[in-house]
Amino acid sequence: MKMIRWRESSLRTRLTVLYVGLLTLLLVGLGALLYFDVRTFLVTSTAVRLRAQAKPVIERWLAEAPLDAAGVPSLRPIADHLARDLTSRDTTALIIDHSGALLANGRRLPEEPLPAPVDAERMALALAGENEITYAVMVDDQHTMVLLIPLRPQPGDPTILGVAQLSTPLTVVDQILWREQRLIIVGSVLTILLGMAGSFWLTSSALRPLRRMTDACRRIAAGDLSERVNLPHQQNVETKDEVAQLASAFNDMITRIENTFAVQQRFIADAAHELRTPLTAIKGSLEVLLRGSQDDPANAKLLIRAMYSEAERLSRLAEQLLDLTRLQNGMILHRAPIDLGRWLQEEWMPQAHLLARDRRLELQPGEPATIYADPDALKQVLFNLLDNAVQHTMQDGKIQIGWATAHSIVKLWVADDGEGIAPEDLPHIFAPFYRGDRSRSRLRGGAGLGLTIVQSIVHAHGGRVQVSGTPGKGTQVTFTLECIQSSWQG
Repeated sequence: MKMIRWRESSLRTRLTVLYVGLLTLLLVGLGALLYFDVRTFLVTSTAVRLRAQAKPVIERWLAEAPLDAAGVPSLRPIADHLARDLTSRDTTALIIDHSGALLANGRRLPEEPLPAPVDAERMALALAGENEITYAVMVDDQHTMVLLIPLRPQPGDPTILGVAQLSTPLTVVDQILWREQRLIIVGSVLTILLGMAGSFWLTSSALRPLRRMTDACRRIAAGDLSERVNLPHQQNVETKDEVAQLASAFNDMITRIENTFAVQQRFIADAAHELRTPLTAIKGSLEVLLRGSQDDPANAKLLIRAMYSEAERLSRLAEQLLDLTRLQNGMILHRAPIDLGRWLQEEWMPQAHLLARDRRLELQPGEPATIYADPDALKQVLFNLLDNAVQHTMQDGKIQIGWATAHSIVKLWVADDGEGIAPEDLPHIFAPFYRGDRSRSRLRGGAGLGLTIVQSIVHAHGGRVQVSGTPGKGTQVTFTLECIQSSWQG
């Protein structure tokens, strides 16, 4: 249930919780590290102070201690004086001999702290000669630090006469640590609260563009393709953050979708217009026949021929629309090596002469070349270009087909000396159903899809198509294909 609620929570809430959680862990870790560092410092400082204070006292009394038969200072005569001198209002000293027996307790006054009980294990280590033994115990409900100082006749002497145990309460240290602890807790809480507020503000401001994008998506889904995400800052592309870059990419995507929909709408409108014309002609001819023209054989024959012509036009238009749809959805090419010169001479030119009818058709061969293309698709490209040239070339006009090689590219062209293309028509020449002179094109039966299909096929081969022309001087369409072998020398 908690996991489901977490997943259902908003991104702003999750980011805020994550940030505050990480900040809390960081502050707890740093606070604990600071607390223990301060505690270690205070305890170590107290131990160093006590040892520094005890050293001259111990050296002075050991120097005054009487010697026993072996010439070693005896602790028993000086134990009470040494313990008393090492004892103060915050420290109590015990003197232990080398056998572990208690020789003296320096506590005399009630305000002096109680000594810590002797720890046999640690005392054994001190009697064995280990220096710097410091530990903490609870004495009378107080934290008490205990220092064990081995007593030697001379510094560095391996002989251990006994041990001086110093006990001092850590009341002052605990008070300082308590104040430090409260400061750390209060500071951490304030920092977490400020971090929570800052995180909430930061995530809110960072996610505000995403909310705008969400609102824009809803409006776009409702049909408003003119909607865009407009951010009030970071207009420079180089300084945009990730959200601004996402908004820019989103706007570009919507622009492309809007353009695509506009093209589709124009395409549908043009297709409907092209279909309506022959359907209207057929409908009109049928109405005339129904009104009694079938009784006039000559008139009926003319009407039937007109309907047949319009039906053929509808059939061609339907085939071109199917071809264009297939190309736009991804054309499957069956490529094969083609000897271009031989293929044009033997397979394409005989059919091309029939299509050219009374126009003069010339082949301008280039260097021998082998291309890698789909033969059927290439034939469709050339026939579409030839049909387009025939429609816009007068009888006895000249149409040229040729090619030239350069590096690994073959440029093929179809040129005519017909009516040419107006400059204002060139940018739109590959648009579906576009015709510079609609009336004449319709009379000739063209639907304005030939060059669109040519462009789609050539692009599927990885090539490019270019059209150039001058009104009254003719048109040339050039396209490129990949060449896998040629005799061209650079």
